[in-house]
Amino acid sequence: MFIAGRFFYGTNRRAKPWRCRPISKADDTRVNDEITAKAVRLIGYDGGQLGIFDVRDALRIAEDQGFDLVEIAPQADPPVCRVMDFKKFKYDQEIKAKQAKKKQHKVEVKEMKFRPKIDVGDYNTKKNHILRFLNSGAKVKVTIMFRGREMAHPEQGIQVLEKLAEDLKDVAQIDSQPKLEGRNMHMMISPLRSDNK
Repeated sequence: MFIAGRFFYGTNRRAKPWRCRPISKADDTRVNDEITAKAVRLIGYDGGQLGIFDVRDALRIAEDQGFDLVEIAPQADPPVCRVMDFKKFKYDQEIKAKQAKKKQHKVEVKEMKFRPKIDVGDYNTKKNHILRFLNSGAKVKVTIMFRGREMAHPEQGIQVLEKLAEDLKDVAQIDSQPKLEGRNMHMMISPLRSDNK
């Protein structure tokens, strides 16, 4: 809106005034003025023991060196504090956590369901899916589902699982033998480990 040569911007009455808040940390590490102990055992920036200091003196030493005072062992008596660059320390921790996460090998478990009276074409299709899962490094849980009177003949499910194990013996190993649980029979298979790993 334009009034008497000026731009007038309306105010939003619902907007809350901006307040300066401290940056919240994910952990409970106390830094600089947050340290509540009266005396602390001080470790220098280079890792050397400097002795026991009043917290104000320790803060002054850290400030003089241009670093932060970080409480690293609050349960000790007196608490242990170290002179360090806290932002760099947190950054290094995040990088290490990311690298550790990348190195973790997550094993995926796929499931393939069969019926005891499965047709040859369906069997071959499902077997090919299992081969694809195994080649990608996933474990496969093979389930035989029984309905109604099929429960009287669990040997048919065992025959399907034995045939599957025989067909896949070159690429897979059996982790758990066929086991009947309620109306389902399960078998876990995983890819064979190569000798070069």
